Amino acid sequence: MNSNDNIASFRRRDYVKITLLGFAVTALWQSLHSIILPVRLLDFVLEAQKNTYLGLMTLTGLLLAMLYQPLVGAISDRSASHWGRRRPFVLAGGLASVLLIPGIGLAGGFVALFVVYCLLQLTSNTAQGPFQAFIPDMVLPQKRGMASGVRALLEITGGVIFVVVSSLFIDRYFAGEGSRWLWMILGILAVVLAGAVIYTVTAVKDPPFYHLRQRPSLLRTLAHTAGHITANRSMLWFLISRLLVYMAFTTIQQFALYFLQDVIGVADPAGATAQFMVFAVVGMLLAVWPAGYLCDKIGRRPISFAAGLLGAGGIALIDLTKEFGPMLWAAGLIGMAMGAFNSANWALATDLVPKGEEARYLGIANMATAGGGALARAIGPAIDFFNRRGPDAGYDMLLIVCIAYFVAGALLVLKVKGGYARTSPLSVSDPGHPERPV
Repeated sequence: MNSNDNIASFRRRDYVKITLLGFAVTALWQSLHSIILPVRLLDFVLEAQKNTYLGLMTLTGLLLAMLYQPLVGAISDRSASHWGRRRPFVLAGGLASVLLIPGIGLAGGFVALFVVYCLLQLTSNTAQGPFQAFIPDMVLPQKRGMASGVRALLEITGGVIFVVVSSLFIDRYFAGEGSRWLWMILGILAVVLAGAVIYTVTAVKDPPFYHLRQRPSLLRTLAHTAGHITANRSMLWFLISRLLVYMAFTTIQQFALYFLQDVIGVADPAGATAQFMVFAVVGMLLAVWPAGYLCDKIGRRPISFAAGLLGAGGIALIDLTKEFGPMLWAAGLIGMAMGAFNSANWALATDLVPKGEEARYLGIANMATAGGGALARAIGPAIDFFNRRGPDAGYDMLLIVCIAYFVAGALLVLKVKGGYARTSPLSVSDPGHPERPV
């Protein structure tokens, strides 16, 4: 079969099949990080320490994810299971996550909540690391921008729908109307995740496994990977750029509820956070598909660069106005920035990974995502520290830091070499990565 036949045989619905799990995973984590955990935490810690505890708990969990995902990705790449290299991990990690979700409601103190959260990070990444290799496994380079756009679109949609739904239930829980509201949203998230896992493992077939005559040990493989990345300047700049941009976005997202409560003074912080997220997601939806299309035409770097600058502009608008109305429009700008960045930057990641090692290297790319999220949480104690020294001084510091993250990330992506475009020397035919029905 020639390359044109491969392209024709990969149907539009196949893009959804190989990325649908991202809808459920993002729905879970956006709901937990933006709505459920900030409110649940107030059951166990003092109001004056909420930023510190939230930051330290999520920092620890995301550091675990950052270190664990490349490891499980490497194991997946080396798997010789007759069921495929990816699906066994998706099934095991996904169903284990479903079983752990009720622990968020069962936790009777901060320590128990902390342990459940960290275990959930490990099980979720057991599924997510191998799952995200479906795009480079199955999609030709000149179509990966489109595939990354579909992936981002589903993740954005899952995030916004369930942030809104979570806020409706958690508002009632926060108002003291009973724990049943917490249990209802946790149950909904568990059902959605279970459905997505079962669909993925039954609808998607792993591509053929290419056996190697000799395989180095896992530790030697990981050591070789670290050496390769250290020597590859483009990969290093890519990782640092991605880390900074995600630090900016996650910082404003993670502390939005407390910012709206303490600085803007809204009466309904969970509802206001949901509105903020809705505007951000509308911006993402407007940008994600055009960005995926354009980055296949003109390259990944220009779109990523423009997205970083747009994100900085959105944060600057929040800093200048500090009013709820303009903050919603700023959320839309930030959402457009992250929608464009998600599409273009993930497409760039799939271009940079070596053949046969997709899950491991994309796990390393997601180290930057998780690392950015983890380091974003580390600012929590600094917010509380500066707030004690001046009215809202900690939140002012947060906004300035986010602007710096976005600008630095935008500039560094220009140092990355590579990224498919029609003017690229890459061949449009890649028999090692056939597009085919799944």
